Amino acid sequence: MSKIRIQNFGPINEGYQSNNGWLDIKKVTIFIGNQGSGKSTIAKLISTFTWIEKALVRGDYERKWFERKNRLKNSFLPYHRLENYVRENSILEYQGERYSIVFKDSFLKITEIQNDAYFLPQIMYVPAERNFISYVKNPKELKLSSDSLKEFLTEFNNATSKLNGLVKLPINNTAVEYDRLNDTMNLRGNGYKLKLTEASSGFQSLVPVYLVSSYLAHTIKEQSENDQNSMTSEEMDRFKKGVENIWSNPDLTDEQKRVALSVLSAKFNKTAFINIVEELEQNLFPSSQWNILNSLLEFNNMSKGNKLIMTTHSPYIISFINIIIQAAALKERIDSSPKSDILFSRFKKTVSINALTPLDDVAIYEMDEEKGNISKLSSDYGIPSNQNYLNNMLRKGNIVFDQLLEIEELC
Repeated sequence: MSKIRIQNFGPINEGYQSNNGWLDIKKVTIFIGNQGSGKSTIAKLISTFTWIEKALVRGDYERKWFERKNRLKNSFLPYHRLENYVRENSILEYQGERYSIVFKDSFLKITEIQNDAYFLPQIMYVPAERNFISYVKNPKELKLSSDSLKEFLTEFNNATSKLNGLVKLPINNTAVEYDRLNDTMNLRGNGYKLKLTEASSGFQSLVPVYLVSSYLAHTIKEQSENDQNSMTSEEMDRFKKGVENIWSNPDLTDEQKRVALSVLSAKFNKTAFINIVEELEQNLFPSSQWNILNSLLEFNNMSKGNKLIMTTHSPYIISFINIIIQAAALKERIDSSPKSDILFSRFKKTVSINALTPLDDVAIYEMDEEKGNISKLSSDYGIPSNQNYLNNMLRKGNIVFDQLLEIEELC
């Protein structure tokens, strides 16, 4: 399991106060907190270091190239516009499955970890600014300042181009279709059809994240099952060159060449989907939040190495995660019950079986924007505690309402 430790970076000061400062990046990892507390900062750092580890495993660059002074700040942090978050005393540490990476005093120090268990990931950062994407046909049309937004837009176009017929959405009994003749995305519901650009803000927020997540999750699953490679043209050139070098090496036997080719292919065959989503709840009704969350969890469970990382302001998301955790624990009890057939029939009508996620696979971290610290929600009765920032704000509203009722009675 990978993990990250952050001190004195952007809005984060001392960082996480437990586990020697290490934040575990579990199969489902969620960050909650006020605006400017550092939720997206951590998510973007996870994206950055996960990519660097991937590049090292794949052999894109030598370790020394990454370790040059200010390489991280000048070459990689600008991708997520984090370069100005660096302080003189910033310390960033990432420990993955194959590499340990430390950033301190403007330098990276990279150490290889001997571990064969590594899932080469497809990393997708889904930005909060995704709502306008339904209006854009080509990322080159706009001079976007965010490279991550450009990449997401590109993947949205890729997902759109693969649509064949109607694709059912997880909300409101609706579906989307791509009209290739007119190059438009259409939304179909009960008795109506309209362009996505004419749809509500909720659909314009949900459709991009749903289509991209579904497309990448299924692509990774198919690659893993079929043992096929999905490469960019640059990756393909490196792969071909590697193949040529192996076959032209006179010091290798035929068996050694086959082993070397197998190792080379494995470096390029993506076997995991790291889905990093900002503010999943954007413009969505609570029931729609529940449905899209279930979909993303189903995609997350499609491959062993997949991970879902989210930032959120929604108390509903945390409540729904607790329901999923409770359901996973109940499923284990049902499986061992003499009435399992009857109970399971009722159970699968209540929750999505494919979305179930056990407590051990979930971590929820709370950010403190005033102190710049991070804490992890404790587990009460097998689910994350409801003593958190989002629920406390709900309680505060109830307290204010009670105070107004008392004043009204005095009137």
